[in-house]
Amino acid sequence: MNKNLYHVLGVSKEATDAEIKSAYRKLARKYHPDLNKDDKSAADKFKEISCAYDILGNAEKRKKYDAGEIDSDGKPTGFGAGFNGGNYQNYTYTGGNPFGAGGNPFGAGGFSGGNAGGFDFSSIFGDDIFSQFGGAQQGGFSARGGRRARRGQDINYTMQIDFLTAAQGAERTVNLSGKTINVKIPSGTQDGQTLRLKGLGEPGFNGGEPGDVLITLNVSPHPYFTADGLNILLELPITMKEAVLGAKVTIPTISGKVAVTVPPYSTSGEKLRLKGKGMKTKTAQGDEIVTLKIVAPKTKNADLEKALSALADENVRNF
Repeated sequence: MNKNLYHVLGVSKEATDAEIKSAYRKLARKYHPDLNKDDKSAADKFKEISCAYDILGNAEKRKKYDAGEIDSDGKPTGFGAGFNGGNYQNYTYTGGNPFGAGGNPFGAGGFSGGNAGGFDFSSIFGDDIFSQFGGAQQGGFSARGGRRARRGQDINYTMQIDFLTAAQGAERTVNLSGKTINVKIPSGTQDGQTLRLKGLGEPGFNGGEPGDVLITLNVSPHPYFTADGLNILLELPITMKEAVLGAKVTIPTISGKVAVTVPPYSTSGEKLRLKGKGMKTKTAQGDEIVTLKIVAPKTKNADLEKALSALADENVRNF
């Protein structure tokens, strides 16, 4: 049965090249066999829309189809069907310009006995196949008329995640071409890191494998944590009393709160290391590094002033 290729792609006969290309990509992703493994009819639908785009996605073939010179399978009708015993497709590309001298498809440097029906003069991925004419097997076709398999394009996404999700890892769902997909964010994810979802990109062409989905993860800053590789950095404010006398202080980590000991006579800038409290990957474990910061009181305290005045002067500067 001779199908209406415009109906197959869901576009009107007046659709632009861009609209046809967009419609094909949307349908190809929807019916790609790798995304419809439990639906056997998807493969047939995928083949049908690919064949439709092979004609409508090519300006020359579309013109011939609209004029009734070829049918929905790309086979010549009328006079063309009777050429060479009714078999237009028994020609092989032998190198050079397939349109030959003066635009004749059977002129010099054009076709000889073989198969001309397998050529793909237009790619949904934007490659200019005409720049590759001149060899027996170049670009998207071979000397025997078989179109070369071509890998689908990758699809790039950007995902914003919070600091703790990046540090601890989590699963997030994304909507990919109408399908909900679980994305596993590994613990220890760094800002700008890219995840690759194999085979979920643009469908391949002529039996080629599909592309991948590449998700770039942007990590939002945290109010008090920062990352240094797999280490978590935290600045801990302490009072003068805690600095001099020492103290037990409860502090946050990415896995919950813990108590730490501030040693007596601590100084601003001193660091405490909490082993194993940083980010963890399959091969490494970071720490949490706590930097002490002494905060002077903001209100007047006569007793503190008297006590400090009684202290002997101490030289703490070496300049």
